[in-house]
Amino acid sequence: MMDTKRKKNLADPVLLETIDKLFEYNIGEYVDLPQLLVVGDQSSGKSSVLAGLTDLPFPRDSGLCTRFATQITFRRSPSSKIAVSIIPPANATQDHSDKLRAWKKDNLTSFKGQILVDVLREVSGLMGIGDTSDSGKRTFSDDVLKIEICGPEQEHLSVVDVPGIFKKTTKGVTTSADIELVQSMVGNYMRNPRSAILAVIPANVDIATQEILEMADMHDSKGVRTLGVLTKPDLVDKGAEQSVVDLVEGKRDKLGLGWSVVRNPGQQQIKEEATVDRYESEKLFFTTAEPWNKLDKDRVGVEALQRRLKEILTEMVRREFPNVKADINKRLSACQGSLNKLGPSRETTEQQQKYLLDLASRFQRLTSWALEARYGSDDVFEARPALRLATDIVNRNAVFSDDVRQRGHTINFSGESDEEPEGAASIIAVWQDKLIVKKAPSVRYIENGPDIEELMHEGKKVVPPAETDILAWLRNVYDSCRGFELGSFDASLLPMVWKKQSAHWDNLALGYISDVVALVHDFIVNLLHEVCEDDHIRIGVYNAITDQLNERYKKAIDHAKFILHVERSGTPLTTNHYFADNLEKSRTQRMRDSLKAQTIEMSGYGAMVKVDSMIQGSTGSNTEHTIQDLHDILRSYYKVARKRFVDVLCMQAADYHLVTGPDAPARVFTPAFVSGLTAEQLEQIAGEEMVSKKKREGLMREIGNLHNGKSILK
Repeated sequence: MMDTKRKKNLADPVLLETIDKLFEYNIGEYVDLPQLLVVGDQSSGKSSVLAGLTDLPFPRDSGLCTRFATQITFRRSPSSKIAVSIIPPANATQDHSDKLRAWKKDNLTSFKGQILVDVLREVSGLMGIGDTSDSGKRTFSDDVLKIEICGPEQEHLSVVDVPGIFKKTTKGVTTSADIELVQSMVGNYMRNPRSAILAVIPANVDIATQEILEMADMHDSKGVRTLGVLTKPDLVDKGAEQSVVDLVEGKRDKLGLGWSVVRNPGQQQIKEEATVDRYESEKLFFTTAEPWNKLDKDRVGVEALQRRLKEILTEMVRREFPNVKADINKRLSACQGSLNKLGPSRETTEQQQKYLLDLASRFQRLTSWALEARYGSDDVFEARPALRLATDIVNRNAVFSDDVRQRGHTINFSGESDEEPEGAASIIAVWQDKLIVKKAPSVRYIENGPDIEELMHEGKKVVPPAETDILAWLRNVYDSCRGFELGSFDASLLPMVWKKQSAHWDNLALGYISDVVALVHDFIVNLLHEVCEDDHIRIGVYNAITDQLNERYKKAIDHAKFILHVERSGTPLTTNHYFADNLEKSRTQRMRDSLKAQTIEMSGYGAMVKVDSMIQGSTGSNTEHTIQDLHDILRSYYKVARKRFVDVLCMQAADYHLVTGPDAPARVFTPAFVSGLTAEQLEQIAGEEMVSKKKREGLMREIGNLHNGKSILK
């Protein structure tokens, strides 16, 4: 055994003890931790090198070659003890993890004889390791064996040994899948940028064929953390020694950390372990055997390797320790964020109901702000413009009013001015630029969601009013329907021409109400995305409210149709005095237009019309007077009815039924709705899926480990 004076202090004891505790809490699964890693082929002599570094009698027979990673820690303490335990990986099942963590041996005093071999066999059984012939057994494990050796004479050392890679399978022992598994396992350890890689390679082979060096180059391309260790120098062919010497002296195949040479004991020497000191035998070899005795003493022997590793590991630990703290905090913050996205646990009915109540409350709070245009109350209105519902509805109302004014009548009235009100064009232009998809002369501006397509009015075209002579048209209608009236027209004539003149209202109104439905539906869908990031729950909520949403959309559309029926098919009726005012203005304007050519200018009096001219100018046939009167009545009533129609449709069908009314669609998903759900419905909507449960368990376990790691680093 190694003399107790032969120190194994490879780095600062306090720092390394802290790193070991972090490994114990699986922090290495989440954050790269500084560590000394021993890697090599199965036949490289890796176990003997490890035995030389640790003074532990690792078995060298193929039946017990390394099948799992082993973390070996030496620690100074007042009393001597050896503790052996197993650290399951972070992704282990709870049962497997509990079983392994429950097993430990902390009453060992040494590993003499077969003690270590027996421990390894027992550990292999607990990990479920066996040969390929053992049904249900695995050949290698990602569990980690932890060996902790404490005593007053011990100096701190920490090293990780991983399974040796191999290229050929052994019948009944390993398979081709095991080759890939071990390469992946070793690669994962080597990938850690904070690991010092001790690459063990036989000196009697061509290093260009060594896969472990290829892997080291892959994961440490600059060679800043790889130290090459050559074994079996006594087996190098005569004449080939200089090639190995050149390697150690850095004349070829340079590594950033250089090369060292060790001589492991042979089989005979192992059998004579009680009488032969491995370290003295190695020292004698490098002192007397040529050309090895000419190499730098700092590059030959296990003791020199220990000193070199001390320098490498100490520098790495001290350099990376502050970064480890930062990475743990960063990882903890990311995990907490992921856990927050999952929301609280939802295993019980009470938890599910509370979760949905919170969602519904936020949904209604944001809805109220959206309808009050209080967009500064939450950043969501900046991130999701579709949630600015009040603005969208007001803009669509303005466009609808303008559409009815410009395109609502079938034929232009006689002498009608079609100038657009000041400011209307700019309002429409701004809204179109931001929100709508205009397909002029379509009546639709908003794209439908696929799930409400069947309810919506198709985007039919409504052309501008015809430039046909409306008086000629009215005359044709009158001539085809006149009765025995004298100086007037039949009461049924006005509803007939009124229905014809307002024929565009149906498409304009149904296109408008469909757009409002689309805006409201888009608002609800976007708001659900905002308040609930979990796809499963969001879809569950949406499915639960879909029927009620569609019922309310349909009710609004039906009400729009009702208003259309009353306005267009009912009795033309108004008590608005503007009708009489408009009619009087129309008749006065017609009289003024007819006398305009008869005016004469008189000094001091202005434009004058002779009485005879007035009498002569006002004469006409009964039919002409009737047609002109019908036109003026139709135009006066159209102006009043148009404004009334737009207001009633906007207020009742749109605002009351779809936006602000007590039964508006956005009022479906409320706390009251959630309170009325049965336990089965709550489970269906908010119950956690197995994937979500596992993710939550994994995050909580990781957060717990990271908190432990954070407390260790304080």
